[in-house]
Amino acid sequence: MARTLLDPRLTLVSLRPDQPESAPSDSPEEPLGKGFAASRPRGQGKASGTKGRRKKGTGLSAADHGPLGRSPSLEAIEARARLGLALAGRLREADVTAAWKKAAAEHHPDRGGRHATMQAVNGARDVLLGRGLG
Repeated sequence: MARTLLDPRLTLVSLRPDQPESAPSDSPEEPLGKGFAASRPRGQGKASGTKGRRKKGTGLSAADHGPLGRSPSLEAIEARARLGLALAGRLREADVTAAWKKAAAEHHPDRGGRHATMQAVNGARDVLLGRGLG
């Protein structure tokens, strides 16, 4: 082989022409970074791309995660369907009470409805209004 390919001191391609060539060291070098954050030392400063803005949230308050809120749980969605209410969106207690009265009048056992259906309607009201067993 040619002598130039066997000589380890000879570099064929210089990746950093602005830095003086030095002898190879035993310590591992930092990998080359990409983009604008490459010149900044790692672990310092803000993450790239934030530009000082706040992180985007869900836009929902703590009350919106409740049974009457905009983002109800699966159990609350089933209760809303049982009473014929909107499956998503905010509800008021008055809306739940009016829907319960309408469903109770239709499914009451004294008016020919089934007992199990009336229990399901009452349970749906209790879930939406936050009335527990204890």
